[in-house]
Amino acid sequence: MTFYAFAKSVVGGLVRPLLRLRVVGTEHVPPTGGVLVVANHVSNFDPPLLGGVFPRPIAYMAKKELFAIPLLGTLIANLGAFPVDRKAGGTAALRASLRLLKAGNCVGVFPEGGRNIHGTNEEKDGAAFLGAASGVPIVPAAIVGTRHLRPFSPVTIVFGEPFHLERNRKSDGDDLAKGTAEIMQRIRTLEESIR
Repeated sequence: MTFYAFAKSVVGGLVRPLLRLRVVGTEHVPPTGGVLVVANHVSNFDPPLLGGVFPRPIAYMAKKELFAIPLLGTLIANLGAFPVDRKAGGTAALRASLRLLKAGNCVGVFPEGGRNIHGTNEEKDGAAFLGAASGVPIVPAAIVGTRHLRPFSPVTIVFGEPFHLERNRKSDGDDLAKGTAEIMQRIRTLEESIR
């Protein structure tokens, strides 16, 4: 058993009795090949919950500061997370993501760039760039119920149908903005389907 599989079973063992968790749409996840998973993000619980119910392992981009935290840094690195230097523009993380996608892995991105607690974060174009540059299917996901998480809270995670952005390694700002808008619209539509 891999460390990821072990961690997933631990999360599942803790989450199932503590939350009223509902998962919809896992049949939309391609069983093989590179996949870009994009989701909304309001809580620190979102990455482990999403990873715990997704049918395949997800490698997440995570801000580099998390890797400096004792134990947490080691844990997330062992779960396949890789650092993003947001001050440097994140180009190294984008290259790492493209390598993972090309190798047939799943990469998870939160286009809001971090926890969007107040709904005011400006979306980043990284997910649109990865989708356009790699050509892999993009699976949108909505997580609802984690903002004020308590025992026995209802939490719903919905996966939408995969879609593609036009493959273009030289997308300009307008193309990326349109791609980001499409990604966020699909996530928001899934959120609305839950409420």
